[in-house]
Amino acid sequence: MFKPALFVSALLMACNLSAQDTAQYNYPETTSWDNDTVKTKNGDVLPEITLNAHREKTAVSVGKAGISPMDLPQATAVISGAVIEAQQINTMSDLLKNTNGVYIMGTTGGYQEEIASRGSSMGSSNTFKNGVRYFNGMNIETSGLERAEVLKGSAAILYGNVTAGGVLNLVTKKPRFDFGGEVGFRSGSFNEYKPTFDVYGSLDQKKTVAYRVNAAYVNAQSFRNEVQAERYYFNPSFLAKLGKNTELLVEGDYLNSTATPDFGAGIVNYEIVDIPRERFLGVSWGYYDAQQLTTTATLTHELSDRWNLTFINAIRYYDTDLFSNTRPNASGGTVSATGNWNRNLQRSQVKDNYFLQQLDLKGEFATGKIKHQLLAGADSERYKTYTTAYLGFSNSNLFYGNPAHPEGIPYYDTVNIFEDYDPSNEVAINSLNRNTLTTVPVSRFGIYVQDLVSFSKHVKLLAGIRYSYQDTETLIRRYTTNTDDAPLNAYDDAFSPRIGLIIQPTENQSVFATYSNSFQVNTGTDINGNALEPSIIDQYEVGIKNKFFGEKLFANVTVYQITNSNLAQISLENGNTNSNIKELAGETRSQGVELDLSANPMAGLTIIAGYSFNETKYIKSNTFVEGSELRYNPKHTANLSANYRFEAGKFKGLSFGVINTYFGDRFAGRSTTAANPNYKLIPLDGYFQMDATLAYKWKDFTLQTKLANIFNELNYNIHDDNSLNPIAPRNYSAAINYTF
Repeated sequence: MFKPALFVSALLMACNLSAQDTAQYNYPETTSWDNDTVKTKNGDVLPEITLNAHREKTAVSVGKAGISPMDLPQATAVISGAVIEAQQINTMSDLLKNTNGVYIMGTTGGYQEEIASRGSSMGSSNTFKNGVRYFNGMNIETSGLERAEVLKGSAAILYGNVTAGGVLNLVTKKPRFDFGGEVGFRSGSFNEYKPTFDVYGSLDQKKTVAYRVNAAYVNAQSFRNEVQAERYYFNPSFLAKLGKNTELLVEGDYLNSTATPDFGAGIVNYEIVDIPRERFLGVSWGYYDAQQLTTTATLTHELSDRWNLTFINAIRYYDTDLFSNTRPNASGGTVSATGNWNRNLQRSQVKDNYFLQQLDLKGEFATGKIKHQLLAGADSERYKTYTTAYLGFSNSNLFYGNPAHPEGIPYYDTVNIFEDYDPSNEVAINSLNRNTLTTVPVSRFGIYVQDLVSFSKHVKLLAGIRYSYQDTETLIRRYTTNTDDAPLNAYDDAFSPRIGLIIQPTENQSVFATYSNSFQVNTGTDINGNALEPSIIDQYEVGIKNKFFGEKLFANVTVYQITNSNLAQISLENGNTNSNIKELAGETRSQGVELDLSANPMAGLTIIAGYSFNETKYIKSNTFVEGSELRYNPKHTANLSANYRFEAGKFKGLSFGVINTYFGDRFAGRSTTAANPNYKLIPLDGYFQMDATLAYKWKDFTLQTKLANIFNELNYNIHDDNSLNPIAPRNYSAAINYTF
C-alpha cells in the first residue's frame, strides 16, 4: 500500500538540512566526464564541482545530435555517476528507482531484469551500451557505469526498429590521461561478495594514448533456497589521439554469468496462495549460463569548430544455455488445488552474432538569421541468431529416469508447492533430445536526417525522417525428422518521421509538442501465407521543462499518447485457430503523464523525485476484451530520493540518504480471450519500498553501507505466464573502497 506520509517526511527531513549554498564554478569547454571529474581537451583535471543529479545541462549521447535538454522536444533522464555512487546502485532495479515511468516489468527465471516504459517492453533492441544494442536477457553489471541515459518516447528516427516506450543507454567509464583508480570489496546479505577493480592512466609521456580497465566478480546466494549466482565482468578501453582533430576510442565489454533458474510458484487457479517467501520449487541442478562480448571502435573527427564526423564499428556476441524445469502452469504442468505440480523440463540454447556500422555527421550553420543544428547519418546492422530447442517429456516421449515410475511418465516428477522442497529427491539429467534449430539472419539498413531549426531564441522546430529496410530470413532444421522447412523471408521497410515545436519564453522555460512514429516488425503470415507488414505506431507528446533558482531545481512535465492502430493478432477468418496466421486489425492505446524533479538546493544535498501515470488498453480486438488493460504495467509509479553529504566541519566526509519508490497496481495472469474464456487476470496491489544509505570518506578510503527494503515489504515480480516470484526481503550490504 502506498504511504505518502513517508514520502513527505523524507522530503521535509532532507530539505531542513542546512549548509552553505552551492559554489558556482565556470569551467572551460570539456570533452569528457568521469563521475564528478571534469577534464579539459588537454586531459587536465579541474577542481571538483557539484553536479546536478540528472545532468540536465548535458545533452544525452543516445540522442546522437548533441541537442541540449531544453531544446529537445522529448523527455529525458540521466542517472549520473554521482547518483550511482551515492545510492550504492548494484542492479538495474536499483538504477531504475530514479526513472519514473521506466521500470522492471518482470524477472523471468530470476536471471534477468525485464525493462518497460510507457506500457511497452524495452527489450534488447531498446537497450544500448555506449550507443550499441545490448542483450539484456541476463543481469547487467553496474560497477563499470559512468552514467545511464533514458530517452523516453519514440527513438525510431535514430535507431530504427525500437518499441515506442523509449531507449536506455548505459555509458561505461572512459579512459583518462591522469593516473588513478579504485579497488573495492562489497559484501551483503545472502552470502554475497563482490570485489571490484578500476584503473586508468596514460600509456605514453606525451599523453596521446589513455587506457582504463574495470573488472568485477560477484558470487551470491539468494533469499530463495538453493538459488545462487556467479558473474565475471571485464571492461577495458583505450583512447588514442590520432591527430589534432581525430580521436579513436576502443572499448571492450565482457560479462559471464551463471545463475540458478527460479521461475517461482504460488499460483492456483489464478489466485495467489500463501507459501514461504524463501521456498524454491525449481530443480537445484538447473542452470542458466550466459556470456556476452562487445567490442566497439568509435572514430571521431572534427572537420571544423562546427562540424564533426563519428564512425562506429561494433561487434557483439552472446551465448546462452538454459536447462531447468518449465514454468509453473505452463507446458501442461498446471498446479492443482491441492498443490501438486507435475514438473516438466526445458532446455534451449541461443547464440547471436551482431555487427554494426554507423556514420553520423553533425554540424551547425545558418541561413540568414535562421540557425540550424543538423544530424545526418546511416547505419547498417547484421544479426545471425541460432536457437536450439529441445524436447520435453510428453505422451509420445516418456521419461524413464524416475525410480518411482519405471513404466515411464510424460513429465519429470511431482512436487507439492505447500511442502518444503527436498532436492535430494531429484533425478539429475545430463540433457534432452534436440527438437529444432532455428537460424535467423537479419539485415537492417537505415538512413536519417534531422534538423533543429532556430527561427529565434524563442521559437525552434525539430524535424526529421528516417527510412529503414529490413530483410529477415527464417530457416528451421527439424532433428526429429532430419528435414528442413522451406525458408521464410520477410522484407520490411518503413518511414519514421518526427516533428517537434519548441517555444522558449525565457532561457529557463521550454514548452514543446512532438509527433513521431515508430514501427514494429511482425512475425507470422496473413491468411494467404504472405509475411505481415510492420505495425506503425503513432506517438504524440506535449511537455514543459523548467529551470529554477539558478539551475538548482529542474522540473519537467510530460503528457503523451501512443497508439498502435494496426496491432497484429490471430486471424479468425474461416475458423482459423493457428496463432501464426494473423491480421493487422487490433488497436492498443497508451496514455500517460510524467513529472520529473531534480534539485541541488544547497551544497551537498541532492534530491530526485518523480511520478508517472500510465494506462495501456486494448481499444479494438477480435481476441481480447476491448477496454481491458495490458498485463504487467503499473498505472502509477513514484520515486523520491535524497542524499546529503557534509562538505565541511567535523562531519566532513559523512553522507547519508534515503531512496523511496512506489510501484503501483498491475495485473499478472492471462488475459481472457474468446478461445480461452477460463483465462483470468491476477490483480496485484502496489507497494512502497524504502532503502537507506550511509557512507563515510576518510582520506583515500570510503566505507559504504546500505539497508534495502527497510519495512520488509512483500510483493511480487511478474513472469510472462501466471507465475510470480517474491521480491527480496529486508537486506543489507557493506563496502569498502580505496582510491589511488
